[in-house]
This record gives sequence, structure tokens and C-alpha cells, in this order.
Amino acid sequence: MRERAGLVIAPLAFAGLWLAPLGVSQEAHRLAAIMGAVIVLWVTESIPMAMTAFLGVAAAVALGVAPATVAFAPFADPLIFLFVGTFMLAQAIFFHGLDRRFAFAILSLPGVGDRPARVLVAYASVACLISMWISNTATVAMMFPIGVSLLNALESRRDGAPLPPMFGTALLLANSFGASIGGLGTPVGTPPNLIGLGFIRRELGVELPFFSWMALGVPLCAVLMAWLLLDLGRAGAPTGTRLTGVTELLARERAKLGPWSRGEKNALFAFGVTVFFWVLPGLVALFLGEQAPLYRALSAALPEAVVALFGAGLLFVLPTNFGRFEFTLPWSEAVKIDWWIVFLYGGGIALGTLAFKTGLADALGGALTGLLGVRSELGLIALSTALAAVLSETTSNTASANMVVPVVIAFARSAGIDPVLPALAATMGASLGFMLPVSTPCNAIVYGSGRIPLTRMMRHGVVLDVAGIVAIVALVSLLGPLVTSH
Repeated sequence: MRERAGLVIAPLAFAGLWLAPLGVSQEAHRLAAIMGAVIVLWVTESIPMAMTAFLGVAAAVALGVAPATVAFAPFADPLIFLFVGTFMLAQAIFFHGLDRRFAFAILSLPGVGDRPARVLVAYASVACLISMWISNTATVAMMFPIGVSLLNALESRRDGAPLPPMFGTALLLANSFGASIGGLGTPVGTPPNLIGLGFIRRELGVELPFFSWMALGVPLCAVLMAWLLLDLGRAGAPTGTRLTGVTELLARERAKLGPWSRGEKNALFAFGVTVFFWVLPGLVALFLGEQAPLYRALSAALPEAVVALFGAGLLFVLPTNFGRFEFTLPWSEAVKIDWWIVFLYGGGIALGTLAFKTGLADALGGALTGLLGVRSELGLIALSTALAAVLSETTSNTASANMVVPVVIAFARSAGIDPVLPALAATMGASLGFMLPVSTPCNAIVYGSGRIPLTRMMRHGVVLDVAGIVAIVALVSLLGPLVTSH
């Protein structure tokens, strides 16, 4: 019903804004009509979101908002190539099963498998750690059958204490929620992070290096994971219960993986080299300062996008069988990356950039300033986080970041507030869609198991949303000035 409604509402939104007296330039007025229709289509997902982004930019050219060379320029933004390189690294890890090896290694740690609370902590932690580096959805899709296997083994055993009734719900929710939280830990953890960083860099001239993001993102992950495990553990994994059968199941699954393959070793090497050069400039700045010549040279020569492409390039030169001329990542696998996110990002950035160029963003920011009356940085940080979080419950996190971050920047400028921290808070808030199955693909995957009552997902999700908003506001206000000095 939502998808069908979008096909009716989008043209009406376009027509209404086209005819409304907005009091802005002709280009801005036309762009407002286009973006009204685009936002409706993003929220309702009537057509694929990437195609909506393409059509929005194409309409901007056709209606004279900007020439094609200007409108489509953001599709060549360096962060586009950071997406591509990172996705290829993640595809290699997934293709060779390195993520499964890592997951089973953590779950098989001594003392984990005999207590529900420890299994829950280990399972959620694995999802969180993996999703810092590869897609949240891919992480949940990989961890989901592992969780179901654990539950089946526990439910079919005949000895020991019975499994707590809500343990299955808690375990699968820990997978989905833990992966979404983990995406906040690094710039490449989830697309909204890169979208927000792109707007901050282009519109505000502020670079936030990989290490600087992690200095804020990792503490946020730690706080939210602690709250998540406390909440879910209390509901479904009481202390004092012992389990049997988990250790044996994990041992069997690890045995099936066999010895390390050449592909796994190559993928791990390429990934390790990439992460090393991502964090190296930040480490140099930490010890020598941001004015050090070495830091400036590394930052100029090895931005994150370039490092990601070099790392991805290693996958095509590290052989798995040189005699047959086979390498770590076949091109047939490389092309399976999430191209739609790359295109959605490009289109969203293009429309956001045009909003600033035409003056539409500034006009909207001024209108919101008068309407909401927020005058303090802390107030705007809180409002930005909450707005992005609420919107992410009804549309994709990526679309939420594309819509909210430019508005927040314009709002802050109009109110005379430094936009960097509110934009950063909105970027992080866009990843807080925990309450509904439609909020994220992660939630949809685990909800499809039939083991999670909707009321349980909503109850734990809304509590985590509130905790996330509070944590983001607190950490961005306290740590943000230290990592975004400009």
C-alpha cells in the first residue's frame, strides 16, 4: 500500500511545490518540486531508491536547474570510490568465508558456550565487530543461519536446564541490533556515515579522517552495545542457567571450515593493509600533531578512497592458483557489490549539492530557524539526532542521511551555529532505525524467522532508539570538539 501510494503522492508533491509561491529563485523553486517528489519516492520506495536518485538529477538537468556537467559531477566524488573499494574488500571476505571463520572463532572462546548470557554477548559482539567493516545487511545475513543453528541445537537437546523462553528472540535481535550498532564504529561501517562525511567535507570544508571518526564511533558502539546486552540479557538470558550442546556444535562447524585457504589469507592480508593505511595518518597526527609534515604528506597521498582502491586492487593480483591464473577475487564476484548504494549516494549528494548551489537549502534553513526557534548548539545536536532517528524508522538509513544532513547544515548556518557537530550527530542518528521490521534490512531478516513478536522488536527497539539518541548527543557534545577541530 505504501509503495502504491507513493506513485500517486509523488506527482502531487511535485505539482504542489511547483505551483506554490515559495519566494526563492526559479532554479531553487524547480529543485524544490523535484526534491519533494524524490523524498516521497524514497520514503515510500515505490521505485528502486537508486533509480529515484538518477531520475531526480536527470530532472534537474531537464528543467534547467543546472547543466549536466554540474549536476552529475558528484557521481565522481572520491567517496564514491571509497564505497567501491570497500565493497570489493567486503565481497572478498564474504566470498572466501573469512567472516564465518572469524564468527565461529569468537563463539568458540572458552567458557562462552555453556551459558546463555555469554552466548548472547559473543554472538552480538561478533555481529558488531564484523559490521564495522562490511555491510550491516551482509553481516546479519551471514550470522542469521549461525544463530538459527545454535537455537536448533539448544532446543533439540534432551539434557541440562531448559532454554529460557525468550532466549531465541533475544539472540536474533542481538544479531540485527548489534550489526546496526557496529556500523557506527568506522566511516565505512554503513553508507550514512560516508554520506554525512561527504556533506561535511564539501559544504563545510572539514575533513574527518578515519581515525578521528573511530575515536568517536567506537566509544558510541561500546556504550550502545553495553545497553543492548543489558536489556536483552535481562529479557532472555538470565544468569545461572547452563547449556549443553553449544560447544560441540561450534566445534563441528569450525571443523567443516577446514584449514585456511589461500583465498582467506589473501583477503585478510588485503584487508589488513587497507585498515593499516586508513588509520596510519590519524596515528601520526595523534603523536606528532596535525601540522607535522609527515601527517600532511600521508593525508595528501593516501586519502581513504585511494587506500580502498589500492586494497581492492590487491585482490586482483594476489593469486590463489597462479598456474590456472586465478586470483583472490574473480571479477564475476566483484560485480556483485551493492551498486545501488553507490548510485543512491551519488544521486543524493548531487541533489544536496544543487540545493546549496541554488539557495534552496539556505531558504529552508531560514524557514526552519523561524519555525523551531532552536538557538543553541546542544539543542540543534539533539534535534538533528532525533529527526534523523525518527525518519530512519520509516525509510532507509541511507535516504535518511541524504535528506536530513543538508537540511541540518542549512539550519545551523541560518541560526548562526557551527554546523559541523549537528551534521555529525544527524549522520549518526540516521543509523538508529531499530523499532520496526521495515526500518532496516537487518530487522527484516531476523523478523522473517517468525521467532520475534512484533511487540518485542518495538519494545526493545524504541528503548535502544532513545538510548542511542541520548548517547549520540552526549558523545558528540563532549568528544566531538576534540575530533573535529577546524
